[in-house]
Amino acid sequence: MKKHTILVATMAVATLGTTTQSCLAIATSSVGLAVLKQILLGGITKGLNIFSDKNSFLSNQLIDAALPQQLRDLNNTLERIGLSSLVQKEREYIARAAAFTVETSRPILVNAVNSLTAEDAARIVQGGSGAATQILRERTSEQLIAAIAPKVDAKLNEFGLISSINSALAGTNVLGGLFGSQNSSSTLTSGLSRLASQQMVNGLFNIIESHEQQNSATIMNSLNSVR
Repeated sequence: MKKHTILVATMAVATLGTTTQSCLAIATSSVGLAVLKQILLGGITKGLNIFSDKNSFLSNQLIDAALPQQLRDLNNTLERIGLSSLVQKEREYIARAAAFTVETSRPILVNAVNSLTAEDAARIVQGGSGAATQILRERTSEQLIAAIAPKVDAKLNEFGLISSINSALAGTNVLGGLFGSQNSSSTLTSGLSRLASQQMVNGLFNIIESHEQQNSATIMNSLNSVR
């Protein structure tokens, strides 16, 4: 009886190992890799379409969840001193600025997806849901922020947001407390633009990851159908 049990267990382990190897082999095939890329490109398109529409950007919870804590603290401070209207203006201006980053972000992300290799596909299969987006985050996050920050900075200044916040907080030490003890105007200009850029990039990745997770069954079904 013990020998029979050991034999069955050994066969089960061997079968599991073969299945895992089979899945990895399928994932690293050209067909499996194409499926993964298609899902990611769909998530990128979905996210950038949201960025192109101010109202969609403002109402998206995944983008709101990406708001950096420092910017959240600034908004809480403004609301606490009765400047909720300025916070709303800030959010709307950031949403409007996001539309001007779409064509800068698109080629960076598309190139990263098209550069995925068989080794990346194997890592994605082993990493589970969200692993593909994580690879994109690692490879493009800083590049995206560096690329869009100047556009965000130009638009927020064009809309007059920086000067509005500076005027509202003139004579206080709020900016120094939140952004450091440097000159408040220059610190806010660079700090706010970078924080807004971080929110955009992280919000975009949140949308891509959500799309990947929603389509994880499609990915696996497509891979299994090739077997």
